[in-house]
Amino acid sequence: MAITTSEQFHTSNLISFVSKRTAALPALALLAAIGLSGCQTASTDTVIRIDKAQGSSENIASLTSVINANPQDPEGYNVRGTAYGRAGDFNRALADFNQAIQINPKFYQAYANRALIYRNMGKLPEAVADYSAALQINGNYDVAYIGRGNLYRQSGRDNDAFNDYSKAVSLGTTDGRAYNGRGVIFQKRNQQDKAIDDFSKAISLSPNSPEPYNSRGISYLAQKDEDNAFADFNHAIDLDNKVAESWANQAFVYEQRGDKAKARRSYQHAVNLDPSYQPGKDGLARVSAGS
Repeated sequence: MAITTSEQFHTSNLISFVSKRTAALPALALLAAIGLSGCQTASTDTVIRIDKAQGSSENIASLTSVINANPQDPEGYNVRGTAYGRAGDFNRALADFNQAIQINPKFYQAYANRALIYRNMGKLPEAVADYSAALQINGNYDVAYIGRGNLYRQSGRDNDAFNDYSKAVSLGTTDGRAYNGRGVIFQKRNQQDKAIDDFSKAISLSPNSPEPYNSRGISYLAQKDEDNAFADFNHAIDLDNKVAESWANQAFVYEQRGDKAKARRSYQHAVNLDPSYQPGKDGLARVSAGS
């Protein structure tokens, strides 16, 4: 299960959709030097990982036939909306989720799915409203707490985000995003031990996601535990070598160790993957100065 950047659509059967040397700096200044606002990828990657095959004529035709056979079943529209959303056809996805909600105004999964579409379209107030509507219907819906928490964190409302993540945790969520999101807030508050505990829990729930490894590595760096940080950043790269943050974090450790050549290569790799990733650009400029 991917964390923070690639969220999930849900049906009633839970069909899945799916961050100059600084060693002497205090922890928060060090975190700022590597671009901490938590996990950096949230602002640079799309929320929904597009899979055009989901919108193929064959797939849509099959789902439409189910709807035609049961036009008053909201689940059919919810499933087709999910396919449209995963294919990047957001307007048609919205239409289907709207229809599902019109048929069944208590269909809380459809509200959460529509919220995810709104978020990807940049309509954050509408997304928050839909997650809140889902929670009014089902106050134990951890997915909506996590989704709304992500939106609150994106908007700088860390206390509200923390409360939503904590509520999902108290409900016994098995979604690592709740722990990763709350860990990022602990990290920003310089409560690194608590952050590491949450990132470790996120890793246990989502061992194939690079995000909590990057996040935990940053907290290890704040505690001057360079070896564990380096191991986490390297493992994040092993899991997915196309994440700019992982390469920039690895480069930062090389930079800390005075190995400018390796740092330059890793920073350059980060910039090649994402030319807009500012910590990569800043790091590359630092290690390239005077060379």
